[in-house]
Amino acid sequence: MAASSRGSEAAASLIRATKNPRLCNTCISSLPSRRTYAAAAAQLKPSEPTPSASPATSTELAPYTIKSGICLSRAPVLTQPLHPFESAFFFYQRRLNERLAMPFSRYFYFKKGTPLDSAWKRKAATRGGTPARDLGAYNPYSETGWNDEVMVGDRISEKKVTREALVEDAMNRGLSAEEAGAEEEEVVEIPQERYTEADTAKDVKRLDRKLTRTLYLVVKNKEGKWTFPSGELVGRENLHQAAERVLVQSAGMNMNTWIVGHVPIGHYISKPHLGGDSAITKQGEKTFFMKGRIMAGQADLKENAFGITDWKWLTKEEVQGHVGPKYFSHVKNMMAAR
Repeated sequence: MAASSRGSEAAASLIRATKNPRLCNTCISSLPSRRTYAAAAAQLKPSEPTPSASPATSTELAPYTIKSGICLSRAPVLTQPLHPFESAFFFYQRRLNERLAMPFSRYFYFKKGTPLDSAWKRKAATRGGTPARDLGAYNPYSETGWNDEVMVGDRISEKKVTREALVEDAMNRGLSAEEAGAEEEEVVEIPQERYTEADTAKDVKRLDRKLTRTLYLVVKNKEGKWTFPSGELVGRENLHQAAERVLVQSAGMNMNTWIVGHVPIGHYISKPHLGGDSAITKQGEKTFFMKGRIMAGQADLKENAFGITDWKWLTKEEVQGHVGPKYFSHVKNMMAAR
């Protein structure tokens, strides 16, 4: 008998003999008294075939194939446009702060008699004495100092009016003719619109469209169906490794992407097809989707390994119009609302 087995048997007999109050009778009776695994191993005959080695089951198809899919997205670039009520509310808050912050200590920022002080006076004159550049004229010391509310129908709180006011103030440096001639010409950067040429042309292959929404990469497979890129697992690779490989083999190398995490964010199951004798004629699929982000680049279908013929960058609502109803019911919770 080996030393380890003699030690365990002696420990078990010692516990039974001392009747340790910390152990109940059920635990004591369950302690092993001899090496039962050795006897069981000796009775096993290696010549007997195991059930897994049966030739009848080795030729049968597995019910499902495991696939790894990739839900590749481009995050929003701009914030959502404000509702008109939100614009009016925030404008009111800024005007209220402007009133409570009065008076504006001009000599704290501009020394008296300097060119900057002269420029400030000219700019303030065009704004009705208001320090803010985009809140409209307001003089707290006038007879109508109480009237700082935004009237119904006033467009001063709209983003377009605010942008025009800021650009006009930046272009108006408030300098005299002599001072303006001595100063170098300053280039004013005009803010860009929230809508790009891709939005106007409705080009669904460009990433600079729908800047306030999340875009998702969908591809058209060889069967003519729109889905997320997916492929079967190869060898001993996991879902994360398979997603990286499938993305490269589907959309090329010209993308800077990042697979987020090692846990799938959703799955899609298609059942297998059965014949008349309940035999599997076509395997089903279990696709587990990994989350991915694209930082730069673009999809390229040249030499893709899955027969993909087309791709698009779509929002959640646009994805619903391309994929099937059953497919969308499985993947809709993976996609963001905006």
